[in-house]
Amino acid sequence: MTKVPYVRLIRQFAQNTPQRVTLEFEDARVTCLELELRSNRLARAYAQYGVRQGDLVTICLPNAPEYFFACVAAWKLGAVPNPLSAGLPDTERNAIVERADPALIVGVRKPVGQRPTLPPDFEPDPALPDTPLPEKIAPHERALTSGGSTGVPKLIMPGNPAVYDVDNPSPLFTPRNAMLVPGPLYHAGPYSAAWGAVFAGGKAVIMHRFDAARCLQLIEKHCVDRVFFVPTMLNRIWRLPQQVRTRYDLSSLESVVSGGAPCPQWLMRAWIEWLGPQRLCEGYGPSERIGRTFITGEEWLRKPGSVGRAMDGCRIRILDPQGRELPAGEIGEIYMMPATGSGSTFVYRGAERRTTEDGWESVGDMGHLDEDGYLFIADRRTDMIVCGGRNIYPAEIEAALNAHPDVRASVVVGLPDDDLGQRIHAIVECEAPVGDELLRSHLKTQLVPYKWPHSFEYVSEPLFNEAGKVRRSALRAQRVAGCGN
Repeated sequence: MTKVPYVRLIRQFAQNTPQRVTLEFEDARVTCLELELRSNRLARAYAQYGVRQGDLVTICLPNAPEYFFACVAAWKLGAVPNPLSAGLPDTERNAIVERADPALIVGVRKPVGQRPTLPPDFEPDPALPDTPLPEKIAPHERALTSGGSTGVPKLIMPGNPAVYDVDNPSPLFTPRNAMLVPGPLYHAGPYSAAWGAVFAGGKAVIMHRFDAARCLQLIEKHCVDRVFFVPTMLNRIWRLPQQVRTRYDLSSLESVVSGGAPCPQWLMRAWIEWLGPQRLCEGYGPSERIGRTFITGEEWLRKPGSVGRAMDGCRIRILDPQGRELPAGEIGEIYMMPATGSGSTFVYRGAERRTTEDGWESVGDMGHLDEDGYLFIADRRTDMIVCGGRNIYPAEIEAALNAHPDVRASVVVGLPDDDLGQRIHAIVECEAPVGDELLRSHLKTQLVPYKWPHSFEYVSEPLFNEAGKVRRSALRAQRVAGCGN
């Protein structure tokens, strides 16, 4: 096993293939040499602001070349990039900054406490050298942020340092021509896809923001062979008018990966029928890297709805609330054990691990295993609705609602109810209200009656962000407050 520091790979690419384009944007290109030289000078500027080995550098930059320069500059000082959305409200961003305690904040114009900040358009002093720095290795490759189910920010730092295993590159993120990255780089999937392509010596095509039709144009233009989509993106592409969706040549595609959230069965089947099962696959794996699963399109047709079997030597158990292992087919909390052992894959800042006495770990997702070891995701433990004594999993209802042609997306939450404990409330994103009775009629063919929503609410603004994530706890809290409870 040969593991090479990220910064050494960047330097070697600059020496061996200086003019090769490694990052392609819709309005800019970055060569291997430019990535090396710009990040060298920027690293020296960061050092002047006090960044040292092991520090965090919070990076509030959009999907742009400057984001990549900033990450590499941090690594060159042995520091850990902490990417955040450039559009975070001050209050939310500042809460994360307090948790992260970075040595430097990049991409922010206003002061954040006493910490040094640099604006988005910061340029280092041109007198600073752009020659190589002494090689350092960050103790963690990144520090991504999650609000989790509680809304309280926590940082997830992988146990592995900033090194790349050149002998075992991920086939999902090793492009032959180009890797399309349509999602925001402060989320794990797009982050892994973009850097995976760069470190594999390939090209990453970065979108500033997701646009369904533009995705297809870029696949054709750059002969993209790999892409990572969250289900929301798959859905929006599928909802394009057929004449738009079929206008582009997608023959270069070899791997379309769905991840970040369970893909509804109807949607995965639609894509398989469109592009073929050889090109579609789905994966599941928490940012904590306690384990992962994977399923090909061919397998999925035999196991519809599954996210696959355990990979990389990890093991999976399904436990009930008392910690007892459940048999195949019964829904419980998903616990994983990585091949490297308990507690080996991540460090939290701002949260406690959820573990069993013998070291199995969970991130709160629910699901079941079938008799062949295939995993099926139900929902998050904290999202489960208890209605009339029954456990209701919102994802199942949302998948049924989203199958309606007039529904763009939906979020189902439980609201307090004196009689039922919780009642089922569906927030439906659509261009114009679909109508309660029409939706109930649609659901009658897909769900048993006790899973039908008791109330519907129609919204036109997007429920999910560009990364396919939803602030479910915030949506629930807003509705609970509105109920006067």
